[in-house]
Amino acid sequence: MHYTSLQDFCTRGAAHLAKGPVALIFAEDEVELDTTWRHHASLGFKAVVALMPPGFSLPADVAKRAVRVDHDGSGGTGHIDAVNRIIAAAPPGTWLYYCFNAEYLFYPFCETRSIGEMLSFHTEERRDAMLTYVVDVYAGDLDTHPGAVALEDVWLDKSGYYALARPDPANYGHPKDRQLDFFGGLRWRYEEHIPAPRRTIDRIAIFRTKRGLELRQGNVFSDEEYNTYACPWHNNLTAAIASFRTAKALKRNPGSTFDIPTFKWHNSVPFEWHSRQLLDLGLMEPGQWF
Repeated sequence: MHYTSLQDFCTRGAAHLAKGPVALIFAEDEVELDTTWRHHASLGFKAVVALMPPGFSLPADVAKRAVRVDHDGSGGTGHIDAVNRIIAAAPPGTWLYYCFNAEYLFYPFCETRSIGEMLSFHTEERRDAMLTYVVDVYAGDLDTHPGAVALEDVWLDKSGYYALARPDPANYGHPKDRQLDFFGGLRWRYEEHIPAPRRTIDRIAIFRTKRGLELRQGNVFSDEEYNTYACPWHNNLTAAIASFRTAKALKRNPGSTFDIPTFKWHNSVPFEWHSRQLLDLGLMEPGQWF
């Protein structure tokens, strides 16, 4: 199904938003766009929507199954308006997820349980949003893969992650309840090349729609409860997004590419493409779901 604009999708494509969960993939370039789509389709999303410029192409098998929307969301935060327009078009209570190409969602036990099963449990715990950690992954050999993307030679940092209290400007800078700013990965190791507002690795990427809800700068929402990592009573599920996005940007940026002959360091380990590794590294939380 092909829609010629975001407005066309929000008007004629309402059926795709009628029953979630729905995945929104924003294509900043064509790198691994097909594998990103296939990965999320395999998780059991009811619809996987590819928002991409008209000039981008998809393999025939993906093009036949994908919901394609002509949309140029380049520019760093161009996705925010699109997400907000889709929130307004979707029925209240619809689970949405958003990511970019060359990003891959993992949640606890995703190899054997669907995204719908996971979100059913999350809903039973009276949660309307889920914190995801954007875990930087990168090619091990940049001479062979100068764009820093290689699915068969992919690495991540096994340590170097930390969190700081998130200050509340409306409350004299006191920490916000159950909210933290998370750091680590390439954005931490190469922070001199990353603007300060983009150094955090937390993203509220999975959420339920409701009237008046808005996505804001920093990948947070207008409803402060959506931005919390857990409910007041116990730990909740969290997920992780294995993302080549930062590695791609650092190697494309003329100001950083020549400073980085390799992303590997003593805390690099091969990425196993399995939720168990991310759980063992503490990069996502199963909560009460076993």
